[in-house]
Formats: sequence, structure tokens, C-alpha cells
Amino acid sequence: MDELEIKLKEEGKISRLTNKTFQFDKRLKDGFFAANYFLKSNKIVEKYAAGHIVTMQFFQRRDNTMLCGVDEAIALIHTFGKNVQDLVIEALNDGDIISSGEPVLKITGRYEDFGYLESMIDGILARRSSVATNVYEVMQALQGNDVFSMADRQDEYNTQIGDGYASYVAGIRKVSTDAQGLWWGGKGMGTMPHALIQICGGDILKASDLYKKTFPNEKVTALIDYHNNVIRDSLTLAAHLKEDLRAVRVDTSKALIDHYFDDKDTSTFDPHGVCKELIFALRKALDEAGFNYVKIIVSSSFTAQKIAEWVKLGVPVDTYGVGTALCNNTTVGFTGDLVMLDGANEAKEGRMNIASTRLKPVPYPIY
Repeated sequence: MDELEIKLKEEGKISRLTNKTFQFDKRLKDGFFAANYFLKSNKIVEKYAAGHIVTMQFFQRRDNTMLCGVDEAIALIHTFGKNVQDLVIEALNDGDIISSGEPVLKITGRYEDFGYLESMIDGILARRSSVATNVYEVMQALQGNDVFSMADRQDEYNTQIGDGYASYVAGIRKVSTDAQGLWWGGKGMGTMPHALIQICGGDILKASDLYKKTFPNEKVTALIDYHNNVIRDSLTLAAHLKEDLRAVRVDTSKALIDHYFDDKDTSTFDPHGVCKELIFALRKALDEAGFNYVKIIVSSSFTAQKIAEWVKLGVPVDTYGVGTALCNNTTVGFTGDLVMLDGANEAKEGRMNIASTRLKPVPYPIY
């Protein structure tokens, strides 16, 4: 979060992102996305039990979790709550590491002023924290190695903006789309898909030449598994492009075995997909042919666990492309509970107001 805070301060803002950052759907105001029973409760309270001061507390049930979505949730409250100046909001920060049961956000005020936002706040915190935690675990596994987010293709496109921000909070700076970088100023990057090679009739040399002709100031990073013959095609392409080849990306399907292994004994390991034996052999072949400057990028089904294993074994990977493992949204689930009523403890069985020295008051307005 340090880089984000510096960036915001340079722009004259305080350390939290503000309402101006998040572009909310206007239908939120009318409860279109709110659970119906919260809308009904709001109406009942407004008519028959108005004015009570409650505290709503949000927590989750997982240790070593990276929190994200707090700034967005606060902006939601400030945008769609009523009498927001009367609400007391206490919160942790995006990027904080939290424990099971630890309160991350507390809202104190009249229920009718903010109660219907509960499920939307839960959803924001759950989605953003799930992605941030997934990325956090990948970053720990990488131990300083490079990573590229390919999560744009793993979920419905509207998730890219928030997921991209959560990935940024957890440490990723290289993303596929402009949408993923919208909230933090990043831009999408990348070079050649399989589709370009297919359109060129499977000719990787032609595809690379066309890329270089179209983008003359960029070196080529080429997907190299189109013919499932990674080492042969990498050497051929390197000899063709020479210094104009920056990297090759190996994206072999788990259903396939690269032709490099056609005449080799694979009884002691699983040769399917992007296996470490293939990458060791590719690095050796490139180096021996004088192409030690060509970097190796790998993708396809990489998880934090697999990356940690490869890093430990010293597999010669320059950049890991990770997608599905980043946007799995079952990692973290949040719950909001009313735990105080008119200054006294009042909560359902099993819940209570939990004291926290980490929660900090949030000013209104925050910009």
C-alpha cells in the first residue's frame, strides 16, 4: 500500500481512495442490488422503530487474509447512506492482514440511515479481499519473481476493474487490460495471442514479423506452444528475430505432452502441460544456442502452491502468468452483524461487539 499512498498524497488526496474513484451504479440508491429483507427491515424501522443508534460490525473467518474493499465500502456508504454526517465509521485499511473474527469495519448510527447497504458491503469486502488474498499468496510464493495477471479472462468483464485494484493492493503491477488498472492508473500490456498465429496459417515467423511491423518499437513476446513443439519453435524463432525476440511464453494445455518428449523416457514424472522438465530443457537449449537473453514466461493453471514448488526447485522462469488462481471468489466471505443498540451490547447469540485498537475513525467527507 505504500506506493498507493504516495501516489494519492502526490495528487493532494489523503491515504484513502475516495468517492470520486468509484463509479457506482445509480440503481444502488433504490435498493436494486440490496437483499429484499434489508429493504423491508429499513421500511419497518423507519415507520415503527426509528432513531435507535446501532453499531454494525463486519468480519470474516480466515486467518492471514489480506483485506481489501474497505475504501470502496466507505465510499458506498458516503454516497448512498442518509444523514451520513451523523454516522461514525471506523475501519482498517486496504492491504491490512487480518485474522479470523477480527472486525474490519464498524458503522454506528441510525439503522434506517445505512442498514439496507449491508449485503452490498459484504459483497464488496468478500470479492476484493478474496482476490487480494489470492494475489498475496501468489506474491509470497514468487519470492520476488515476476508475475503477470491474466485474470481478465477468468470472470465476467465487469469484475476487471475491482479485481485489478485488489490485485494492485496485493502487489501486482502487470495486467492484461486497461480496466484492471483503472483505479490505480495502470495500463494493459501484452503481445501475441494464439489467434494471430492461427490467422497466419500456423506460421509463427510470419505472425512475429507482422507484429514487429505493426509495433516497430516493441520487442516480440511470442506464444510458442501453437505446434506443441516448444523448444524447436523457440530456437527457430530466436534465430529468425534475434535481438528482436524478448521472450517466449509457454502455455501448453494440461491435456497435451510437448513433442520434445516424443523420444524420451517420461516414466519418472508427469510430462503433461507446462512441466518443469520442459522449462529446464528450453532454458538449456536457448542458452546453448546463444539466446540467453530470451526470457521464458509460463502460464496455464499456475497456483501459489505450484509456483512455490517451482521457485524452490529453481525452475528457470522469468515471469509467471496467473489467471484463475487470482480471481477465485470463494476464499473470503464477510458477515455484517448489528452488535450495539443505543450504546448497549445487543447481538444475536454467538455474536458480540469486539473491541479493536486497529480500527481508525474515518472522516466525512474524505475528499
